[in-house]
Amino acid sequence: MTAKENFSQLTERVNEAQAKVKAAARTSRDELQAQVQQAQDKAEQHAEDIKAKATQTQAEAAAGWQAMKDKWQPRVSDLHDKAADKRAEIDLRKAEIRTDAAEDYAEDAISFAIAAVQEAECAASDAVLARNDADALTSI
Repeated sequence: MTAKENFSQLTERVNEAQAKVKAAARTSRDELQAQVQQAQDKAEQHAEDIKAKATQTQAEAAAGWQAMKDKWQPRVSDLHDKAADKRAEIDLRKAEIRTDAAEDYAEDAISFAIAAVQEAECAASDAVLARNDADALTSI
């Protein structure tokens, strides 16, 4: 029902109640008591209808909420998995970068050591040559 229809229904009920109250002034006590009882019964029935509708609405809302959670849980789980995969990928890339840097450093250190050995060999050979020249000059 639209708001306009609900308001029209409210207006009709108010008019009916007003007519009943006016008519009550012209009726006997027994008839009034019966009308009061009838009005109370109607009000109680309406209250029960409202409670039933509220319970139904609450159940529908709970079911809707659960359905939404059930629908979104796999998506959230998937996002968490993707985030974990991304972190693992980043960790792997960092490890690869560290490995490359360590290997490059090791290669440089080995190259330096080879150059140092070559330099030492050259220096030792030069020292042997110098010694030979010195010995040759002293034996003359």
